[in-house]
Amino acid sequence: MQELYIDTPRELGELCRRLRGSTWLALDTEFIREKTYFPRLCLLQIANEELVACVDPLVLSDLGELLDIIYDSEIVKVFHAGRQDLEIFFYLKNELPQPLFDTQIAAALLGYGDQIGYGALVKEMLGIELAKAHSRTDWSLRPLELEQVHYAADDVRYLRELYQKQRKTLADLGRLEWLADDFAVLADPHTYQNTAGETWRRVRGHQHLRGAQLAVLQAVAAWREEQARQLDKPRKWLLRDDVLLELARRQPKDRQALNRIRGLETGSQRRYGSEILALIRTARELPAEQWPRADKRVRLSLEQESMVDVMMGLVRLVAMSNQISPASLISRKELEHLASGELDIPVMQGWRAELCGNKLRAFLDGRIQLQMEQGRLVETSV
Repeated sequence: MQELYIDTPRELGELCRRLRGSTWLALDTEFIREKTYFPRLCLLQIANEELVACVDPLVLSDLGELLDIIYDSEIVKVFHAGRQDLEIFFYLKNELPQPLFDTQIAAALLGYGDQIGYGALVKEMLGIELAKAHSRTDWSLRPLELEQVHYAADDVRYLRELYQKQRKTLADLGRLEWLADDFAVLADPHTYQNTAGETWRRVRGHQHLRGAQLAVLQAVAAWREEQARQLDKPRKWLLRDDVLLELARRQPKDRQALNRIRGLETGSQRRYGSEILALIRTARELPAEQWPRADKRVRLSLEQESMVDVMMGLVRLVAMSNQISPASLISRKELEHLASGELDIPVMQGWRAELCGNKLRAFLDGRIQLQMEQGRLVETSV
């Protein structure tokens, strides 16, 4: 199997010629974003049945021809845990390559556990132990050593075999279509769009704020998002999450009060203090009907908590009998929503409903129960 390093326009043109017409492509990326808002693509690994190539985007100024192939709707794009890789493609072209196949998502339907890493899956499915020596490499530095290139190439070298094995097994089991909804989420542009007005929901601890505090958090978090995007700087370089929470809690009215906000650096106060105070003042004056609402927290009774425990047993039983990961069916948090009476959750739709959701509803309706028989947990009709 030929392994290539592509860093000249001529080599890129030849690579495109050899990739064009492929039925699928295995893809991975190496990037850095510690000092930027947008991820900086440093290496693009790509493979088909004939070759493995590492393409250097830091040297090649025009990847247009290669991107046209990657975005060809006749070619399946194969990733492992591809969300971050797809975010890069979204920023490159403001759209996503389709159709997609993600071997991490597929692995959960084959009993390999939820969110299994690439190296672990390669070992489990192919019996190959991958090197870890360059897992902390700064991929922006040049020149790359031969060992680094080989290490990066491994990320697509074995991805091809994983895809082919998984696809055949899933087809034989009649489960290939089950992946459609999960892959549709992966291919949805909304998955990668950071709407500034909604970024407050990702601030850890926002659940403890109420009323006007949430309005202030929403306003300041949206401002931070727009600033970070325009400056191409990490959000935390402008304001850390804990500072956002403190601003929302205390709602300073003047510079003196702003100076007492713990963690707000002097430079940030000087540069952005007036803007922050204006944002807080405007948000604080909003009428109550315009305050954002945090996601409803599920508060269960002790009886409902016990129901969740039993339903988790039923989920595990279904997963075990079908040799899939329980987490691919439903999370405990979703079970809590189910116990509280909410039915609009993924397990009640599509293949998950057929496999597990209908059983959970039957349990809640008292039509089935769990019991022990000869040391084994079994499901019985009532």
